[in-house]
Amino acid sequence: MLRKIILPSIFIILAYGFWLSPDFKQIAAGVSIFLFGMLSLEQGFRAFTGGILEKILRHTTGSLWKSLGFGVVSTTILQSSSLVSVITISFLSAGLIGLAAGIGIIFGANLGTTTGAWLVAGFGLKVKISAYAMPMLVFGVLLIFQKSKALNGIGYILAGLGFLFLGIHYMKEGFEAFKDSIDLSAFAISGYRGLFIYTGIGIFATVVMQSSHATLVLIITALAAQQISYENGLALAIGANVGTTITAIIGSMSANIQGKRLAGAHLIFNLSTGFIAILFIHQFVQIVDDVSRMVGIADDDYTLKLAVFHTIFNLVGIVVMIPFINRMVNWLEKIFKEKEISTEQPTFLTDSALDFADTAVEAVRMETLHLYDNAIEILANAIGFSKSEINSDTDLEQLIHKRKKISEIDIDAIYDKNIKGIYSAIIAFISQIRFNWQLEQSGDLHWLRRANINVVEAIKSTKHLQKNLLKYSQSYNQHAAQEYQSIRLNLALLLRELEVIRNEPDADLKILSLDSIKVSMAESEKELNNRIDELIREDKIKAETGTSLINDSAYLFDINNNLVQFFETLFIAHERELTKAERKIALDDDEITEIRATSD
Repeated sequence: MLRKIILPSIFIILAYGFWLSPDFKQIAAGVSIFLFGMLSLEQGFRAFTGGILEKILRHTTGSLWKSLGFGVVSTTILQSSSLVSVITISFLSAGLIGLAAGIGIIFGANLGTTTGAWLVAGFGLKVKISAYAMPMLVFGVLLIFQKSKALNGIGYILAGLGFLFLGIHYMKEGFEAFKDSIDLSAFAISGYRGLFIYTGIGIFATVVMQSSHATLVLIITALAAQQISYENGLALAIGANVGTTITAIIGSMSANIQGKRLAGAHLIFNLSTGFIAILFIHQFVQIVDDVSRMVGIADDDYTLKLAVFHTIFNLVGIVVMIPFINRMVNWLEKIFKEKEISTEQPTFLTDSALDFADTAVEAVRMETLHLYDNAIEILANAIGFSKSEINSDTDLEQLIHKRKKISEIDIDAIYDKNIKGIYSAIIAFISQIRFNWQLEQSGDLHWLRRANINVVEAIKSTKHLQKNLLKYSQSYNQHAAQEYQSIRLNLALLLRELEVIRNEPDADLKILSLDSIKVSMAESEKELNNRIDELIREDKIKAETGTSLINDSAYLFDINNNLVQFFETLFIAHERELTKAERKIALDDDEITEIRATSD
């Protein structure tokens, strides 16, 4: 509804401006070209987010100061707080970073975005940058048509910079010419009234353009042409800072609850910073004058002084808000609560995670573990245990003797409630990803899909196994009952061992532990089949019971194999960070067969 009102209103205002003055068209075109340059620049940098930026982010957010540093440096390099915000929301939604780290990055990005004002005020208005724009556009467009992803990305970056420079040039020229027909400085308003009005205009302009960079460039070029007063320019800069939160808010719409919390933190920070700047505007102006004199900025160089002001009030905002980050996190977690749902839904699969290769893979990996946790609940309940008992130090063998009776559970109903929705969402999510298959992340997704299939297959086998477990675990035939209790114990012990391996930090020990399990599984399968043959031969169980035992032992080992394969995929065989030497430690099927033959 809001879009239906705002968009026509913008068209009417633009049409009136075009009719009012031909020079207004030049300013509007300059803004449009600048915004297109921002989009091209983001597109170019996205070409290099197939792992590089994600790895840097993952390793530079271990503390609040690291998070702040990453926000400052990445925004300074990318010259796009919007891109940094979107990446941060994606990583937060995928569970790669915590909310406190995400808030730190957003705070840093706010400070990093001030470098744009310095570049425009200190370089863009002092040099005829349109001369640099044309070669950049020529080389950029040539590179865009190359098949190489890296060259294509460089092309978009060059073209983006070219359009940025060209946009600044047209805005600068437009304001200079515009002054001859209409003097906007006549509309200057002094005092707090002007401060609030122009802050509101700055917010509106940034919301419409969705780029504080574009608003700041517009402010600086208008200030250079003396079309706005210095005081009103400061108010516009405050408004631009507040209005830029719209990007985070829009980005959070497709994110999970964590992304929404981050957008809330961004809004709180920028509103608080803006309020502080307005409340102490006279003190800020005095500090700006003092700092400007210290660094040699002329008293009448208002464009550079605006850049100083923009930096100082963002820095003050960070200093004021840092002590309250943990309180902010707690408050946001109370305000934005997870919705209680009747059926399990995916937690980490969000549209924002699709934008970057590593976040997409991590989202699928985290959701796969979510699926596994739900599946373990089913497997444990099917053999008469709770998940907490499996993961505790309880003697499982004694527990089986005390609890021989198994309660039936509706595996189909639980599957539909806790598994099906997540599994379907994972498969659908993977199918939406459009990565170049040469990327290593594509191989990860292939194996993650396989891991999800392993989990579902284990549940299906458990469903088949449950029928005879219920029938024979309390059989009058003690031999049959004992074998089925043995099947229960075998699966329960495996689930416990896998949980220990999951929490083991040493990759080598994980590999060796899984190899040990695979060898034990092979030996147990052979021993069980030998016992079944012996029981039938000695007429201790009927052939019909023996057949059921053979089939159910096959289901047991199918479950075991699927779970082990799942763990190899998630924690060992397909981790890109694992060294080749570590991968060679793992036993393959032929080696396991050889070990079995030797032990015989």
